Amino acid sequence: MTASPLTDETVAFRATMSHLPSGVSVITTRAGDLPVGMTASSVTALSLDPLQLLVCVGNHLFTRKAISTHGRFGVNVLGEASGDLARRFAAKGDRFAGVAYDEQHGVPMLRDALASVVCDVATEVASGDHTIFVGAVRTFEHNGAGRPLVHFRGEFGRIA
Repeated sequence: MTASPLTDETVAFRATMSHLPSGVSVITTRAGDLPVGMTASSVTALSLDPLQLLVCVGNHLFTRKAISTHGRFGVNVLGEASGDLARRFAAKGDRFAGVAYDEQHGVPMLRDALASVVCDVATEVASGDHTIFVGAVRTFEHNGAGRPLVHFRGEFGRIA
């Protein structure tokens, strides 16, 4: 599947939405024996009862198909010093080369994450050029220290 062509309207909308700061996470899963992952800024806590969160993944991305097939994914919240890791998982190539991770419930989870959540796919909703995955939280943890990496106007930064 190919990405939609950019129009003046989509470019302007992207520029407008870039003014909304967001946390940066790496979404991970498996494609058979291979660890798969991507950088994401569209992760949201959804429900406390039951514990759920949602992630939005572009339909053209291999990670979308892998999450759908595997039925489970991880959210790795990046700390403010993890800009290189965010760029690595946003680029093409072997994203996991040299990256320390552990398996949790069949999902590769980054060791250096500020916080992490492993989810089973509860609901998958196609909407426009993305798929929304609602995750039923299986396990979660945070290290209690550090600040998150944020994305604002196309740049990675930190909270002052």
